Amino acid sequence: MGPPPSESPEVGQQVEAFIGRWGGREGGAERANFHSFLRELCDVIGVGKPEPAAAEPSHNDYVFERAVRRRDSDPSHHPRYIDLYKRRCFIMEAKQSRRCCTRSPAMAM
Repeated sequence: MGPPPSESPEVGQQVEAFIGRWGGREGGAERANFHSFLRELCDVIGVGKPEPAAAEPSHNDYVFERAVRRRDSDPSHHPRYIDLYKRRCFIMEAKQSRRCCTRSPAMAM
């Protein structure tokens, strides 16, 4: 019996390719890169990708750019958006760094 899928050489190569593609990026455009980054990350970690958004927000269980209303105390009536939303699991707001990062010793392991 071989190693579990998460420990296979193919998965390791896929992870290294992902890190190589995205690890050295700095600056850029958050909105331009976020969807591509997250879709590729979903492939690497083996989870489903977000679904296309529906017109009815209550049907948008796992989507990019989920519309939300502001609190009643807020006089603004403009819709706001969550970058990535998965009902009962998480919300994610993307922020693209303007700084170049280096791999920490822990990441090199």
